[in-house]
Amino acid sequence: MPEARTFPTRVGIPAETRRQMITLLNQLLADTFDLFSQTKQAHWNVKGSQFIALHELFDKLAEDLEETIDDLAERATALGGTALGTARMAAAASALPEYPIDITDGPQHVEALAERFGRLAVSVRAAIDAATEAGDLDTADLFTEASRMLDKNLWFLEAHLQA
Repeated sequence: MPEARTFPTRVGIPAETRRQMITLLNQLLADTFDLFSQTKQAHWNVKGSQFIALHELFDKLAEDLEETIDDLAERATALGGTALGTARMAAAASALPEYPIDITDGPQHVEALAERFGRLAVSVRAAIDAATEAGDLDTADLFTEASRMLDKNLWFLEAHLQA
């Protein structure tokens, strides 16, 4: 991920810690933005007997991700960084696998999204630890909020896969 310009701030966090957090925030911004777009891909293309339920669920999941995207970007800028948040930047930097375009069946979409929500949840929990160790408890708190959202939405997805 490219290193962007930083700006002076009176936020009271050492410059090196801010740089580390901005890098981490931008990585999670890319991953979350990518997951948002993948969730919308599922929303637009789901078919089958559970269409309306999944279509609406995927839209709600995307809305939750969009809120988190905004929070991550704004925290990066509050720390004096630049949010790297265009679709092209996210696609280039995302650690998530590309979404399969050859699926249409509801359970296939649920499985694909559950796998990606789970991967991002693991990354966010690692970010909580990194921010805590760096002494940036506000950023750790933001990551904790994102973790709760991801876990809740992963539960919604996995409930469709469990018998």
